[in-house]
Amino acid sequence: MTSTSAAPELFTQAVAALKSLRPRSEVQLGVVRAPQRLAPWAYAITAEVTGPADVLATGRLVLLHDPDGVEAWGGVLRLVAYVRAELDTELADDPLLPTVAWSWLTDALSAAGAPYAALGGTVTDTSSVRFGDIAGPGRTDDLELRASWSPSDEDLAPHGEAFCDLMASVVGLPPVGVTMFTHRHNG
Repeated sequence: MTSTSAAPELFTQAVAALKSLRPRSEVQLGVVRAPQRLAPWAYAITAEVTGPADVLATGRLVLLHDPDGVEAWGGVLRLVAYVRAELDTELADDPLLPTVAWSWLTDALSAAGAPYAALGGTVTDTSSVRFGDIAGPGRTDDLELRASWSPSDEDLAPHGEAFCDLMASVVGLPPVGVTMFTHRHNG
């Protein structure tokens, strides 16, 4: 069920916390239909990180609530995150990329003060080359991060903030308040 009418108070409060997110300007949030069969109550948001010309990364954060609890979750709430971004070839070739990408998530959760349990997931990097009738760019490299965790408290705002920070990290945005200087060559 995705409606919040007659929803348990805990779920309603969790949805309100996610609706109250105010991410940095490069990260746009929206609401999307949540998966219907994973839990009795679900809510989902989408995220896009935009650059000067196009979308740099996309993502989803899904809130699941089962008032009866789920043993594998270790509780009654579960968050599921999915992030996808196109990478520069040099970064895609780095053998440490999966480890670094996972640290973007754990660091974001820690920095936001979002306590969690039962964190698990995958980081996948892929390279694609198109041929024949679907020829396109010579090579594209993508990163996908899929993760789920159980919040250790009822305040989901820090978890939503961590998700937005993860989206920014995936595309290499500096922390809020930090200005990146580019090298200028005079002459």
